[in-house]
Amino acid sequence: MPEGHSVHRIARQFDRNFVGRRLHASSPQGRFSEGAAVLDGREALSVQAVGKQMFLEAEGDLWLRVHLGLYGAWDFAGEILVDPTIASANGRMGQTNQRGTALDEEILDDAGENSLSSIGAPRRTRVHVRMSEQTKSLAEEGSEWPPPVVGQVRLRLMTDVTCADLRGPTACVLQTPEEMLATVAKLGPDPLVGDPDEGEERFVRSVRRKPTAIALLLMDQAVVSGIGNVYRAEMLFRARLNPHTPGREVPEDVVRGLWRDWVRLLAIGVETGQMMTMDDLSPEQYRAAMASRDDRHWVYHRAGLPCRICGTEIALEEIGARKLYWCPSCQA
Repeated sequence: MPEGHSVHRIARQFDRNFVGRRLHASSPQGRFSEGAAVLDGREALSVQAVGKQMFLEAEGDLWLRVHLGLYGAWDFAGEILVDPTIASANGRMGQTNQRGTALDEEILDDAGENSLSSIGAPRRTRVHVRMSEQTKSLAEEGSEWPPPVVGQVRLRLMTDVTCADLRGPTACVLQTPEEMLATVAKLGPDPLVGDPDEGEERFVRSVRRKPTAIALLLMDQAVVSGIGNVYRAEMLFRARLNPHTPGREVPEDVVRGLWRDWVRLLAIGVETGQMMTMDDLSPEQYRAAMASRDDRHWVYHRAGLPCRICGTEIALEEIGARKLYWCPSCQA
């Protein structure tokens, strides 16, 4: 499932390429025909992400709410602002992009850190997701515009030069301003929305009063927004915290540490497009980590492999119908 960093990056794409422009909306699949007809012809006014959900404001007191869920993704085509992660994903945004990002030499500074200041660097180009071997890049001579519809497209949003196709979302609905605010009010704090200090206090209060295992609380979008299976496993390992510890038994300073780690990791994820959870890497290690999940995480997807710290076999279990990876020694 897409985690919070992906949805914030998608919102940035909409901000740069759709906000301030008139929308041409359609539902090639037909499942959102009425909603598309209402959206069609309206100007996009603003966009924001909260956790795993995106809200696009259109003129006339109308909001489009999109929750990608397990299978949803946006495919961008046309003149869009790209960075190496979007290029590596061939235009698709919303899935975890575990395939990695191939970095050019100039993307890293002397410390081996990614130098992209935001999504949209370093160039404007024309790209199209490779839906199949037969689909051609828009950069090729004779390419069609608008691009042909491929597969089950729930919603197509277009400007004169940019196209965004939505496939497989859990939710794609229109809301009034009141409905949108009510939806956001049900979500836990997001470090990139509102005051992060207030968000920290909300998170600490919520966790410290619950008997639920901390591994489940971190995935509860009413407790904290945006954390999914990857970030959950990695944050718990980084905190050396047993995932089964009841929230109310986690020391307050550890709970605050979890929130501050999420603030940091989310910012890195939005900037790089990858769930980078390992620190103090050399330039070579950083490049390898950006390119491959195998070099990027402490415990996630490493069941049966030795812990990078203590050598204990990484455990895999199911909790809350999701896979949990952890080290029984480091997180005892």
